Amino acid sequence: MLNPSRTWPGVISASLIAVLISAALFSLLSQAPSLDVASLWRDPYLQHVTVFSFKQAFLSTLLSVGLAIPVAHALSRREFKGKALLLKLFSMTLVLPVLVGVFGLLAIYGKSGVLADTMSLLGLEWDVSIYGLSGILLAHVFFNLPFSAQLLVQALEQIPADQRRLAQQLGMRGWHQFRLLEWPYLRQQLPHAIGLVFMLCFTSFATVMALGGGPSATTIELAIYQAIRFDFDLQTGALLALWQLLLCGIFHLVVQRMTKPVSLQGKDSHIVLPKRCDTRAEQVWDAIWISFSALLVLPPLAMVLLSGINPSALTVLTQSALWQATANSLSLALGSAICAFVLGASIILTSRFWRISGHTKRADGIEMTASLILVVPSVVLGTGLFLMLREHMDVFSSPYLLILAVNTLMALPYVVKVLSQPAYQLAQQYHSLCNSLGIKGINRLRLVEWRALKKPIARAFAVSFVLSTGDLGAIALVGSQDFQTLPLYLFHLMGSYQMDAAAAASLVLFALSLGSYALIETLFTRKSHAARQ
Repeated sequence: MLNPSRTWPGVISASLIAVLISAALFSLLSQAPSLDVASLWRDPYLQHVTVFSFKQAFLSTLLSVGLAIPVAHALSRREFKGKALLLKLFSMTLVLPVLVGVFGLLAIYGKSGVLADTMSLLGLEWDVSIYGLSGILLAHVFFNLPFSAQLLVQALEQIPADQRRLAQQLGMRGWHQFRLLEWPYLRQQLPHAIGLVFMLCFTSFATVMALGGGPSATTIELAIYQAIRFDFDLQTGALLALWQLLLCGIFHLVVQRMTKPVSLQGKDSHIVLPKRCDTRAEQVWDAIWISFSALLVLPPLAMVLLSGINPSALTVLTQSALWQATANSLSLALGSAICAFVLGASIILTSRFWRISGHTKRADGIEMTASLILVVPSVVLGTGLFLMLREHMDVFSSPYLLILAVNTLMALPYVVKVLSQPAYQLAQQYHSLCNSLGIKGINRLRLVEWRALKKPIARAFAVSFVLSTGDLGAIALVGSQDFQTLPLYLFHLMGSYQMDAAAAASLVLFALSLGSYALIETLFTRKSHAARQ
């Protein structure tokens, strides 16, 4: 029999999420009393954007996750200077402000980018367009491959040291070691990575809007934005949102069914493994994949740094509007990260208890609730909440709560994805032992959970914080000159073609995101060390 005290926090959190999303959709639907589903579906444009959405999401996921497997395998086997920093950058690319990432990609691969200038000096022509499907795929791989690789590296780090030592003693190498030892741990993380990347690409908005090639490269998400923001056609926008919700919901259910957690045995962290004796070919193979991933991520980020140092930088840094926007971004980021972590942790503890108790369907259902924001566009959520709140308050003069709610729901899936597997694996190892010793409640949280999960917790909180820092969706709907965040400030500079000033603001936003991520992880680690002492 289930203990209600162990499940009610997650149930309340999931109910709150469902109520907010349902209220937003209801507010939109209430503006569209007559929905002619049949006539809209027969629209060739809707059919086109649906096919293109699936096409670009499928190709983006195939490239991002498929290439992440050898990259993660190489990173897990090699130690080199800068590896920790590279993994931190990998963790950040998924939540890197889209405008910053696109700015860096254009500086490298655009018609006036570094590659085009280099080819021109050599007497050659750079005839590769970064716009359209090719540009969308490049941007999605840039944002999603490193994060996928980082998740897979985390899965490989869960392999017990005694299993690795046994594999070495048996002379297991190459393909056999990968298939028998490493693949089972990668396989349990792959459905989560595939589901996350596919739905992020399927619902991609800013990337497609910045690099799309016009009507021929339009996704459902962009069609929703155009219907609501430009045409104010709430009926079409609401129906498109429900159509996208149905498609992504079906895919999420498929991913949940495919996920089969692997039972883990206890591991001895004090086991010292003998030094690896890889062949020269294995070392070169790993070096190629590590170099490929570094060349994908580092040059665009380096161009953001170089472009940001220009004559307009000092002028931008002395403007009070920049620092007020920065303060607003930090305030919203801290609030949404705390809210997302509290909601996500409650859901994970409840779903983990249900899994251990044999109620897998309940656990899948409550985790799926936390991922609803991946299938409900942020522009739809923000517009629905705006329509609901405008009758009770002046949203434009007080947009903080609306933006906080949207950013919290946007960050929630990342918290659940990052913490779900490590928390369940920890329970598999220590649940019975804790029950036999009577360790529960705060004591279990302090002695077992916190010490074992401090790294995933720090990563989840940092991802939530940085994601909210760089978000442009909600603030673009209700922001104004009196209340704007750093991304909206950057967007206004780019919209007025102040490119040098925009480059400087991009550098500030990038430095703020990277610095916040590193600071949060450092604070969590130091707090953990202090607790042990």
